[in-house]
Amino acid sequence: MTPEQKPTLLLIDGHSLAFRAFYALNPENFKNSQGQHTNAIHGFISMLLTILEQHKPTHLCVAFDVSRESFRTKELPEYKGTRGETPPEFIGQTELLVEALTAMRITSVSREMFEADDLIASLANIGESKGYEVLIVSGDRDTFQLITEKTKILYPVKGVLNLQKMDDAAVLEKYGVHAVQYPELAALVGETSDNLKGIPGVGPKTAAKWIQEFGSLGAILDNAERIPGKVGESLREHKELAIRNRRLNHLLRDLEFDFTMDDLALGPVDEHAVKEVFAKLSFRTLTTKVLSMRGANGSQHRVISAKIEPEKTVEALTPQPESTGLSEVVASLPTSAPDIKTLTSAQLAALDPATVAISLEIAEGLVGLGAATVTERFVWDGKDPQGIIAMLQKGGFAIWDFKGVKRKLAALGISLGVPSDDPLLIAYLLDPTSKDLNPDSLIRTYCGIDVERQDPNQLLADSDPSIDAWISKVLVTALTPELEAQGQHGVYRDIELPTSEVLSAMEIRGIAVNKEVLSEQFNELTDEVEQIARAAYEIIGHEVNLASPKQLQTVLFEELGMQGTRSVKTGYSTNAEALQTLYEQTEHPFLAKLLEHRDSTKLRQMTETLVKAVEQDGRIHTSYSQIGTATGRLSSENPNLQNIPIKTQRGQRLRSAFIAGEGFETLLTADYSQIEMRIMAHLSEDAGLIEAFNAGEDLHNFVGARIYGVEPSAVDSAMRSKVKAMSYGLVYGLSEYGLARQLRITNAEAKQLMADYFARFGGVKTYLDQVVSKAKNLGYTTTVYGRRRPFSDLNSKIFQIRENARRAALNAPIQGTAADIMKLAMIAVHDEMTAQGLKSQLLLQVHDELVFAVAPGELEQLKNIALEKMKNVATLSVPLEVHVGIGSNWELAGH
Repeated sequence: MTPEQKPTLLLIDGHSLAFRAFYALNPENFKNSQGQHTNAIHGFISMLLTILEQHKPTHLCVAFDVSRESFRTKELPEYKGTRGETPPEFIGQTELLVEALTAMRITSVSREMFEADDLIASLANIGESKGYEVLIVSGDRDTFQLITEKTKILYPVKGVLNLQKMDDAAVLEKYGVHAVQYPELAALVGETSDNLKGIPGVGPKTAAKWIQEFGSLGAILDNAERIPGKVGESLREHKELAIRNRRLNHLLRDLEFDFTMDDLALGPVDEHAVKEVFAKLSFRTLTTKVLSMRGANGSQHRVISAKIEPEKTVEALTPQPESTGLSEVVASLPTSAPDIKTLTSAQLAALDPATVAISLEIAEGLVGLGAATVTERFVWDGKDPQGIIAMLQKGGFAIWDFKGVKRKLAALGISLGVPSDDPLLIAYLLDPTSKDLNPDSLIRTYCGIDVERQDPNQLLADSDPSIDAWISKVLVTALTPELEAQGQHGVYRDIELPTSEVLSAMEIRGIAVNKEVLSEQFNELTDEVEQIARAAYEIIGHEVNLASPKQLQTVLFEELGMQGTRSVKTGYSTNAEALQTLYEQTEHPFLAKLLEHRDSTKLRQMTETLVKAVEQDGRIHTSYSQIGTATGRLSSENPNLQNIPIKTQRGQRLRSAFIAGEGFETLLTADYSQIEMRIMAHLSEDAGLIEAFNAGEDLHNFVGARIYGVEPSAVDSAMRSKVKAMSYGLVYGLSEYGLARQLRITNAEAKQLMADYFARFGGVKTYLDQVVSKAKNLGYTTTVYGRRRPFSDLNSKIFQIRENARRAALNAPIQGTAADIMKLAMIAVHDEMTAQGLKSQLLLQVHDELVFAVAPGELEQLKNIALEKMKNVATLSVPLEVHVGIGSNWELAGH
């Protein structure tokens, strides 16, 4: 809470808001993968986020009714008896809502024999006594009696999206009485929703008139003889109804709680729990919104969860085997969280005796091992009395994230054999766009099995590795049939699984780095950044923060009087593209220095990251992600070696710090030449492109000659650059507008260039059109090898979303096939190096390039292996061309 922020307690009537959310949103539009309706939960959380954003409370509690029974129904059994049966679509949603609130670290309360309104009234009283402002969200008008100078009601007037703030003035205007008097008006009139009958013949206006005249219900009843006419007679005859109603609609304010106001403080959510719970609810967009608004990983205080009794058991909530793809043996296992925590070894082994699943948890030398029949924890000291390490080395089991686990074990000196399965890779292939590849989420989504963990953030103390092993095996059993149905089993078995083995070896090896060279370059870049900044200051006559958009806007558009190229909320854009365009228009020296400064600063940051990444062994061990892109391309992180610039001299210089290392004589690089254009030729079956590649022509000169109607030798550099941009642009779904911006030409010129291109290479146009059309119909694209990428947004009604999906769909089959080919090449080269007993090592994979450390005397042998395997790993209608380079460092080995 910031110093200027008032402590504000927000109290919500959970059932009241949940029911309004239920009726505001069509339940048929909100279901999770198990068929459970979730519209009430979605509407509730959406409204909650809106309230939090608008009113910015510091503390929050949600109160729920346990059941319809309360101390009021003991006095009047028919109390609230007019309310209909709970809609079947609502059943189960309250319990899930409480689970979602707990994940968001929001306390929810309920209490037997008391209503939510009583809990709210008591909490409001406590909040007021401690100096809090209080906001109450409730659709029950009984809460109007709680209104004071410090307490206000947010009353839903339509659905869940429109809340009217009710204070005393608002109640007086609408009902003709003050807020504190409203329950007395209700006592006279009655309350249909509570099944409380009022005085016959007495309506709200009459009741308000009496209260205004006499001041209170007690005074009205005391003066009942003075009230004339039939209404007076009715009042005198039925006054016990008013007395009873007032007794029943009085809200209790003295209930005690086993938590304090501090326990209701709002803080960050539990990111892990939110992802798990929201995945069960199939809330993707809402997950992102919650995490972006409420931060992550809150643990500053305990969170209370309401105990809600289910209305009744609903068979629809239990997933059926045929809907999940589980085998009979898996479907027969218990699916509730408590049973999962007490699974026996026999039940685990019953999954499939032929294939064991294991899980490992590692922390500072302590290893937790789970398998189908074993749970062990041990400190690895180089001994193996129980044969556990031998079992690990043997392999042949299913394990989640094999590559990551193998690297962690390697740090302890333990080797891990090749697995039979990795459910992480299977789940990724089924949905490569998912950002929630979490085993607990997946087993809930695909199998309807819920896993409760005492503390998901604690590594070993309360966890059970055998349960994780069980999850891995169940996921393999459940997901494999779907993988086979999609035709991706070959991608998994022949590409992804063996690639993880190759990558794990590369990560463990790392690459040797001359840290002194890196440090020297960092110092040079630091001096260079400072020098460029000083030169920029001299041009404008004063210092300015060159990284501040606001200050740059002042300099460029006010002091220098330039006209911006793209408007943003704060004025004109100062991003890299906008500044480059502005410089081309003005050629102002300050802009030249500013662009230089940005380039040098970015390179300095990159160099600093690399320096810090050098480990004690003098090597950088990057991590490769097989699940980081939707197309299948590998990504590199910690550090990212794929973002080192290759087209600039300074970027190439960075590579000079990467060396062969002790015991190796040189580095060898091997990369594919124009692999994506070759795949384009193969997929499009365009005769012109196939002719160019098969004839060994320079592709861009060949294409340029066709487009411009000249001999290949007459294609100048300007023509070639346009053709090159055009060719690669088509691979990435570049539009006429995008091509015009990239080449700095008019839209008309770009349109003509594309027309000329397609006139000469019609097969490309036909292919690109078919890709998008097919993806729209099927909902996905495929590579040559069967890898899928889903594209649901191709039919979006929003143009920008649809256009982004179109560009991605054009690129996915080409880039995905290139990724498949590179992975197959890595596997083939690795296997052949092993078969021939080479001591040389495969170190890096960056874009379309492999980097090797060459052992003494193995240069020619390794070169031949790389060329032969990479060229022949795939059979296309055009040849794959591979270039090799040799040098003592990565820069010199480039080509």
